[in-house]
Amino acid sequence: MLKFWKAKTPPAPTQPLPADPAAIDSGVPGVREALSQMPAPEPEDHQRFVAPDLDPPAATPDQPAATVSVPKDAAGAGARRSWRERLAGSGFSRTLTSLFARNPPLDDELLDELETILLSADVGAAVSTELVEDLRKRMEQREFANAAALLAALRAALIERLATVEVPLQIAANKPFVVLVVGVNGAGKTTTIGKLARRWRDEQRSVLLAAGDTFRAAAVEQLKAWGARNEVPVTSHGQNADAASVIFDALQAARARHIDVLVADTAGRLHTQGGLMDELAKIGRVLKKLDPEAPHEVLMVVDGTTGQNAIRQVRQFRDSVGVTGLVVTKLDGTAKGGVLFALAREFGLPIRYVGLGEAAGDLRVFSAQAFVDGLLPATLSISKPDAA
Repeated sequence: MLKFWKAKTPPAPTQPLPADPAAIDSGVPGVREALSQMPAPEPEDHQRFVAPDLDPPAATPDQPAATVSVPKDAAGAGARRSWRERLAGSGFSRTLTSLFARNPPLDDELLDELETILLSADVGAAVSTELVEDLRKRMEQREFANAAALLAALRAALIERLATVEVPLQIAANKPFVVLVVGVNGAGKTTTIGKLARRWRDEQRSVLLAAGDTFRAAAVEQLKAWGARNEVPVTSHGQNADAASVIFDALQAARARHIDVLVADTAGRLHTQGGLMDELAKIGRVLKKLDPEAPHEVLMVVDGTTGQNAIRQVRQFRDSVGVTGLVVTKLDGTAKGGVLFALAREFGLPIRYVGLGEAAGDLRVFSAQAFVDGLLPATLSISKPDAA
């Protein structure tokens, strides 16, 4: 039986879901009742939520406790940090900036050093070679007057490489618009779902979350914590339930209530785990029994720190479940970030969002120019060459 979780309230007797959305207002426990009873966020750095009156999952080596901590936003959307502030700390940004700031002479040594930086930043051998060889030809034709001109050409080439995958996700008129979120363990799927729920709720869309990760201890509780924080209902069957059944029931509920967006979490899995990959394919087949076009978006969350391994992951998920868009997370701090260029060249899949921090506002709609500007600003303080 499908359960609707309600924050900090005693569990209500299990009742069948009403087929008529109007029945929600007649006292049947459901989405609106859950939302009306959700408490306001507490004024502390983190909020801790534990599902009410549930026995927490036993501790495991990978998950020592069932209590989930969800960080609160450090600042409102208007005070969020810029792309440059978020990406300036990456090794890619620092080394590129340092290379051109010293105003190097236009020679093969400069291009060799540039290629080394690109390779070290996970841009990939194919993209790095193509970029450098194009710059080499133009340099030999004396197209660049100085390092600043070469820098401008590099920025334009980097933006061009990413412009083809700058395709924002459009929520179609389908009700509900079904988003299936997939990815490997630790990529940040559940956190990304929480941030997406916040974004779409702020756009005045109704959202329902489906706790399809029934494999990992405390995954359901983590998703419920995000739901409580964002005042978005969550459906679940509990740990070790059949994921396809959870998401199928959630789609039935979303259709009955005319929900705008249904976001389904799935168990994190390695791309080499054939059985779990088959489970994803099963989820797709089950959803099509209710809606032949569902899922409308298969959003894969990719950890931006995994480097070239991300290529193998995306290839396997694309072949197994038909990925239609990417979210690249953990690009703030020390992440290299160059893997976006490799992914764009290899697959051409739309990059829908990128994660630049922990706050909800740090999940940004991908912009090729903003990303490259964050790595390498349009203007640098370039040192004057030494006097002869």
